[in-house]
Amino acid sequence: MIFEKGVAGRRTSQYPAADVPEESVERLTGGVLRSSPAELPEMAEIQVIRHYQELGRRNLSVDDAMYPLGSCTMKYNPKVNEAVAAMGGFAGLHPYVEFFRAQGTMALLRDLEDLLCEITGMRAFSLHPMAGAHGEWVGMSIIREFHEASGSGRSRVLVPDSCHGTNPASASMAGFAVESVKTDDRGEVDIDDLKAKLGDDVAAIMLTNPNTLGLFESRILEIADLVHGCGGLLYYDGANFNAIFGKCRPADMGFDVMHLNIHKTFATPHGGGGPGSGPVGVTSRLEPFLPVPRIVKNPRVDPQTPLVWSMDFDKSVGRVAGFFGNVGVLIKAYVYIRMLGAAGLRQASEDAVLAANYLKERLRPHFPPAYDRSCMHEFVATPGALTEKSVRTLDVAKALIDRGFHPPTVYFPLIVAEALMIEPTETETLETLDRFADAMCEIAEKATADPEWIHGAPYSTPVSRVDETKAAREAVLTAPIEESASAG
Repeated sequence: MIFEKGVAGRRTSQYPAADVPEESVERLTGGVLRSSPAELPEMAEIQVIRHYQELGRRNLSVDDAMYPLGSCTMKYNPKVNEAVAAMGGFAGLHPYVEFFRAQGTMALLRDLEDLLCEITGMRAFSLHPMAGAHGEWVGMSIIREFHEASGSGRSRVLVPDSCHGTNPASASMAGFAVESVKTDDRGEVDIDDLKAKLGDDVAAIMLTNPNTLGLFESRILEIADLVHGCGGLLYYDGANFNAIFGKCRPADMGFDVMHLNIHKTFATPHGGGGPGSGPVGVTSRLEPFLPVPRIVKNPRVDPQTPLVWSMDFDKSVGRVAGFFGNVGVLIKAYVYIRMLGAAGLRQASEDAVLAANYLKERLRPHFPPAYDRSCMHEFVATPGALTEKSVRTLDVAKALIDRGFHPPTVYFPLIVAEALMIEPTETETLETLDRFADAMCEIAEKATADPEWIHGAPYSTPVSRVDETKAAREAVLTAPIEESASAG
């Protein structure tokens, strides 16, 4: 018998702590061994299943409903990607396996590097960074090492005031002082302000194009000339690459370094903090600084092992991640790119831009755009006249939950008051886009007639409106054991 009856309907293990092998006990110090068996509730399997099924019904994913999160590209991810990444030859490969047993995976990763170079125009890629922000830090570290190697001693990095919050954080972590550049009345980099802030101490400017307002930087070549003219580099934040892949390439715009949020641009779910991957690409003059190890052809002729990992790059920024990156995510991206091909990637970008512009016009009567011009894959709307009824962006977001949609990104970028940042992606149908637009318009009309109604939304969720300020200031992160046990 593995279990024996315990006290008060609980089961306890028949193996007491004293039965732990002596050699294991010797390695444990500080009283970490239990003096009595853990008290675990006795539950039937069907109770456990129903509990987790109920929790699942309270959850929401892109498989359930539209996730129009601006700057996040929460698009549908084909299940074939998951199936391939889960194949035993990939998923079962140990990181310390001998080279000759990993040639298939290594060849796939090497091929993915080449594909990303073709898509972006960069000379070489590192697949090691484990997330977009990690890729930013690696890219900025490469820029730091490049300037140190040249002896220029540059210390400042410029970022637009509409940038993603990770940009200044990554630059700062890489050792740079950060300075903001203003946005002009068209929603682009203010060229005059940029010129005023350029100097021989500027290491780089960090941009995404299209920018965080969902607008294409029409003067990007001029910006590149200005920054390069003073000896600086251009860093491309790849968060918005979904709008242009297959259409234009960052390297052709003048960018020297970039990261790709490959976990969202090339189809891997990334909500809730993971899984992620942020490959970094560079032009030829920065290639020597890429992280190690790198996949190279075996210098010794060996038909069983044509590829090996090499550490032999003396200018490299070094290791930036354990082992060889988030290989499962990289495999999914490879499948996505191979499955779509060049024509499919172009169509994906075109469809994303078309969907965003369609929604922008559908919502215009109630939610006017912050910048009234054609957008790319996303756009920033505002509550417009609703603010006169004391209706805020947060109210609209909460009311949208009752209609079966995940709210869009709110209050970002920070330079737009009451911002609603909406990205429909290319994978939503026209019918879904119309249902979303209808829901938004219905909310606006109902809130105009009855502002008090919207202040109580959502009404259909287990937890309705909460005092978010109080929750942030007086967070309760633990619960008594008795409460936790009785709750489930």
